[in-house]
Amino acid sequence: MRITCVGGGPAGLYFAVLAKLADPSREITVLERNPPGVTYGWGVVFWDDLLDDLFRYDAISAARIWDAAYKWDEYEVRAAGKPVTHLGGYGFSLGRHRLLEILGERAAELGVDVHYKDELTDVAMLPPADLIVACDGAGSRIRDRDPEHFGAEVETGRNRYIWLGTPHVFRTFTFGFEETEAGWIWYHAYPFADGASTFIVECTPETWAGLGFDRMDPAAGNTRLEEIFAGHLDGQPLDDAGRGWLNFRRVTTRRWDHGNVVLMGDAAHTTHFAIGSGTKLAMQDAMALADALDTAPQGLPAALEQYEHRRKTALAPLQRAAHASSGWFERMPDYAGLPAKRFSYALSNRRGEYPAWRYLLHMATQGALPRTMLRWTLSARRWNRARRRPLQLT
Repeated sequence: MRITCVGGGPAGLYFAVLAKLADPSREITVLERNPPGVTYGWGVVFWDDLLDDLFRYDAISAARIWDAAYKWDEYEVRAAGKPVTHLGGYGFSLGRHRLLEILGERAAELGVDVHYKDELTDVAMLPPADLIVACDGAGSRIRDRDPEHFGAEVETGRNRYIWLGTPHVFRTFTFGFEETEAGWIWYHAYPFADGASTFIVECTPETWAGLGFDRMDPAAGNTRLEEIFAGHLDGQPLDDAGRGWLNFRRVTTRRWDHGNVVLMGDAAHTTHFAIGSGTKLAMQDAMALADALDTAPQGLPAALEQYEHRRKTALAPLQRAAHASSGWFERMPDYAGLPAKRFSYALSNRRGEYPAWRYLLHMATQGALPRTMLRWTLSARRWNRARRRPLQLT
């Protein structure tokens, strides 16, 4: 079977790894437009559920990801004029470039043919293949060549945001909020390597325009943000890597396959960064498609139908959660007047799904001793879960 993956992001590379593991005789090619080591974005976040899946599907690449990941053990909320508060939980982060390096190396070890600097300008130029996997992002050219069949719809979010990096290493996952003369502006930040953190800034369009970002060049805009968040950055700079301010684009598609073409990752669906699940969902797409190719009894059409049904079913609750979460941030100024503990709980419960006891737990664990005990409990849970995963030489 000949398979071509258009796009060498986490979805395309990981699917290539799994498909080759399942059947080494498959001829698999990955076409990536960027050179090796060049990618957009900074770090990505994930949690135990993805790690469990990764170890189940390919323990070798999973162990490399685990070894490279930055581990953080709570959320910190820093809002102007309020005491610092904390939210229970833990997670992992990793530089996107490092993740792609790990997956690219693993694919090459297995015999996948990865072509870098291969810009697809015409889909007719694709080599002959039994299956074409379109994992070329939210603006997928493969998908958009047949808009009537795939039925892609794009909903543009209200808030403006910019994806930045900084050499300031945050202690843990941090939400920071500052009130300016034009309104509230905030960030989501997390460390992902020694000397590097992701720093995503978000605000309403009124605040964005009121602060003059619509009239500033990128350098001036970064300087202004460094001034606004000076108390959070310890004098370190911000870098936007040339992407600029954006509105989130929520992509949905009516169908995920057409003939021998199937969509994966952001080409099929996007999920707002407010729940930090984009990379996880893309890699779980890869797992589901690899499973479908190996288990569907009636050939490729049945496999692609099985894949689409499984993933749409799994995505539905997460997309609802992402919609609720992004909506909370669009209404964030409405919550700004709450006392510190109530504000951070509203942030934590922005999906609106917590039982009443979670509020009591949140209020009870803001003091130093109960907070430390909660962190110890969660750390023990993390390491116990890690211990149950298979060990592999890397």
